[in-house]
Amino acid sequence: MPNPGLRKVNRYSETFKATAVKLAQMRGVKKQNFAESLDTHLFMLSRWIKEAREGKIVAKGKKVELDSETVT
Repeated sequence: MPNPGLRKVNRYSETFKATAVKLAQMRGVKKQNFAESLDTHLFMLSRWIKEAREGKIVAKGKKVELDSETVT
C-alpha cells in the first residue's frame, strides 16, 4: 500500500523546461491541460514560465526552435 504522504518528485532538464514554456505560450494552449499532459502541476509550469522570463531557464544557451510538425 503506497504511503499517501509521499510526493512524486521529477527532475526535468533545462531543455525540457524551456521547450515546455515555449509550447505553453502558444496561442490556444490551455496551461492547465498542458501541465496535466506533462504529468506536472500548473503551479510548476507557471514557475517555469516565470523563471524563463527572468532568464533563469535557458536551453543550454540555445534558442528553442519548434518544427512545424510540433506546432500543428
